[in-house]
Order: sequence, then structure tokens, then C-alpha cells
Amino acid sequence: MPAKAPRKAAVPRQRPDLSLEAGFGPGRRVCGIDEVGRGPLCGPVVAAAVVLAPEGLPPEIAAQIDDSKAVTRRLREEIEPAIRAHALAFAIAEASAAEIDELNIHKATLLAMKRAYLALPGAPPDAALVDGKFTPDIACERVAVVKGDSRSQSIAAASILAKVARDSEMLRLSVLYPHYGWDRNAGYPTPEHLDALTRHGVTPHHRVSFAPVKRQKALSG
Repeated sequence: MPAKAPRKAAVPRQRPDLSLEAGFGPGRRVCGIDEVGRGPLCGPVVAAAVVLAPEGLPPEIAAQIDDSKAVTRRLREEIEPAIRAHALAFAIAEASAAEIDELNIHKATLLAMKRAYLALPGAPPDAALVDGKFTPDIACERVAVVKGDSRSQSIAAASILAKVARDSEMLRLSVLYPHYGWDRNAGYPTPEHLDALTRHGVTPHHRVSFAPVKRQKALSG
């Protein structure tokens, strides 16, 4: 019997770093922008913009930072204050469910990103790294970075700030509308949420332009 080939050792995944930020050249003020909440049936889409120092976050924080979806909720909530404390500047903004219905989710996402960029304190950034394929209409050099939250430290930091902020808002709304499980599902179309939508109807915070909500709205008249 032929010998089995040795198993390859797992290669640790590269953490987001500052390579993209450094690519703009020394002395440039670069912000990372990311959003969360495109897929839920309710609540706002939330964006954050973060400017880090050239040396980035402290090593112990940089070693834990990543795309917010790859970081546990507990860890996100633990490192979020450190990101706020060590960032040169940050801002969080949103587009509401009503704006999503009026504009569509793509345009509303870009609007939330633009609002976060415009809300940054201090000198305006010279450049922006934006997660995804599209960038908002902002007055600086800007680069769209696919999977940027796993490549850029400033985008990953923005991802975590936006995710914690949106989860906090959905937790607040879940107290007002306890049947939908928003404290657990953050408004995503889980079986629990879809069942509650059928049983209890559409709330003012649901996105009526999204198919399951639109369908339920039509059924309920």
C-alpha cells in the first residue's frame, strides 16, 4: 500500500494590514470606509469611516482585527472601544429603511458611506479605501477594494465600528418590537424573523421594497 502523502500544515490567514494605505505615499491622510446591513429586511444600513495613524493600531489590537463577519460578537464589542481610542478620526452614519425604499439599497449604501466620510472630524482625508466594487461621491481620491475588510486595516476597523453600531440599534429596536428576534438575527431573514413577519405584520422599520416584506404588506392590505 502506498504511503499517504503528509498533510500540509494550515497556513494562517493574513490579517488586514496597512499596505494599501501606504500605497498612497507618505504623509497622506487615508480613511477606510465600510458598511453593514445590506441584506436585512429591516433597520438602517450603517457605514463607518476610520482614519488610522501611519503605524496603525497597537499590535495587540491589530492581531485581532478582521472583517467584522469573521470576528465574534463578543470580540467585536471588546475591541471596538480600542479602535475608537486609537483612531485619528472616525465617524458612523446611516441611511434609514425609508431611504433604502426610496433610493434602493445600493444608492442608500453609498449615501451612508458619504455621510460617514463627511462626518469625519479634523482635516478631510486625502484618499479613501472603500470596501466593495463601488465608491461614494466624495471629494478625495478613492479606491474600491473588493474584500477590503480582509485586506486593509482601516477598512476592517470601519467594518467593526459599523457592525457594533448597527447591532446596538437593532437591539434597541428589539425592545420595541420583541416578536421579531432582532437582538439575535439583526433583522436578517431568518426563519424566526420570517415567521414573525407573517404572524405580526410589517413594522415601520421594515424595508417595504424587499421581497418578503413587500409580499407580506400586500397580503395584509
